[in-house]
Amino acid sequence: MTTWRPHPHIRVVAIGLHWRDGRLLAAEVRDDSGRIKGVRPLGGEIEFGESWRTALAREFNEELGIDITITGEPLMMENIYVHEGATGHEVMFIAEVAFPQHAFAGQDRIDFREDNGEEIVARWFDLADLDVPDGPSLYPGGLKDLLLAARDGTAAKLPTPSS
Repeated sequence: MTTWRPHPHIRVVAIGLHWRDGRLLAAEVRDDSGRIKGVRPLGGEIEFGESWRTALAREFNEELGIDITITGEPLMMENIYVHEGATGHEVMFIAEVAFPQHAFAGQDRIDFREDNGEEIVARWFDLADLDVPDGPSLYPGGLKDLLLAARDGTAAKLPTPSS
C-alpha cells in the first residue's frame, strides 16, 4: 500500500463531476491502514502553462483512457485539509463532465492506476450516502453542500447533478 501525503505547496487542480442516474463518480480515499475514509471526484494537478480545461481532459484520458466533454463552467474552491496529520492546500476548478456514450456501461466500478502505480477504485455514489455518520466523506469538504444547493436552486453558477 502506498502512503500518500499532501504536497508541501499550494496545488492548482481540476476535478470533474460525472453523474450516472443521479450518482457521482468518485475515487476512494484510504487512510494508512487501507480503510476508506472518503471519496473524491476524479481529476488532478494542472501543469504549468496548461489551462484547467486541458488538464481536466488530460487527467481523465490518463486515468480512464477516455475523452470527456466538459459541459459547464467551473466552480472554484479553496481546499485546505489535513490527511494523516499532514496539511494540504489546493485551489480547485470543479466542472461537470460527460463521458462518451456507453463508456463504462454496466460497470459498478472503475479500476485504474495513478502515475505512481497506486491502484485506485472509483464508483458512483449517492450524495445522501456521503458525509453521514459511519459513511465516507466527500472531498473536498463542503462540496456536498454546494452540490445540494445547486440541485435545490439555492445557489447560482454551480454544477447541477444530472443523470
